[in-house]
Amino acid sequence: MKLAVLPGDGIGPEVVGATMPLLERLAPLEVTELDWGSDRWLRTGAAMPADAVETVREHDAVLFGAVGRPDVPQDVPVWGIILKLRQALDLYVNLRPVTSWAGIEGPLRDGANVDFVVVRENTEGEYAGIGGRSHAGTADEVAIEVAVHTRRAIERVARFAFELASRRRGLVSLVTKSNASRFGYPLWDEVVREVADAHPDVRVEQVFVDAMAARMIERPRSLDVLLCSNLFGDILSDLGAPLQGGLGMAPSANIRPGGGAPGLFEPVHGSAPDIAGKGIANPCGCILSAALMLRELGDADAAAQLEQAVGRAVRHTRTPDLGGEATTAQLAAAVAGEL
Repeated sequence: MKLAVLPGDGIGPEVVGATMPLLERLAPLEVTELDWGSDRWLRTGAAMPADAVETVREHDAVLFGAVGRPDVPQDVPVWGIILKLRQALDLYVNLRPVTSWAGIEGPLRDGANVDFVVVRENTEGEYAGIGGRSHAGTADEVAIEVAVHTRRAIERVARFAFELASRRRGLVSLVTKSNASRFGYPLWDEVVREVADAHPDVRVEQVFVDAMAARMIERPRSLDVLLCSNLFGDILSDLGAPLQGGLGMAPSANIRPGGGAPGLFEPVHGSAPDIAGKGIANPCGCILSAALMLRELGDADAAAQLEQAVGRAVRHTRTPDLGGEATTAQLAAAVAGEL
């Protein structure tokens, strides 16, 4: 496996460093480490080099830590690395599994045995980057952000969601807001109904985003595959993180189903500068992202072994975010022992 490793900023290098020895036990690797991120931006004025996309294309996958520093504008790493790679590589599916873990108590009384997946359109919507500002600094200042929704993008991510649901429990919940949105989300509704007609084995329901936020708290076990726009998927998948034990347990995959580009696999917790360097970051989100990577690259057995090892390890070894006192290294060692 030709793997590009992008540790990034904050706790990114810590959780990636804890994950790599586990990956190396499961798969033969040829690793290229990349120094992209906020530190590079401060040194050179660019978070990534000009040939970054070409460099990534030479690999089978990217394992990504986190980016962001308090002394760097927040849009620099997001638009300079994450969104740039997603759009340039056309990684149109963001996959966010939400799984509860035995022994980790969540905030909900019926939060046990939760198992659903957020499928998020990953290249357009409110994050298309189209808009602008005028009359800056005056009382008449205007900011316009244009949400872009295309039939092509909706159709392909919907097909992925229905195919995934057919291998799971057979339910797709379209998260929409077509009662208030006059154009974009009505298009989502129409296209998803057309895709649903080609998948008679999968049930489909339409749920407004505010109602879905409540349902995730009240009845999370009623969910299977959530099909979301870029913005809705971003918000709802983070809402699902506490059901897993917090953001430290939450993995993600940015993929282009069918191939054609390497996927980017990352924990969703961010760079967490408040705990960076303390050695207490939870590595499980990164480890579970590596499991998603193994599965996407065709090694489902190794992926399952890694996930099961995490499940066993967190029953007895937990970092402070999970209510324990273990360090990053100790939890990673516990996963290694279980593996």
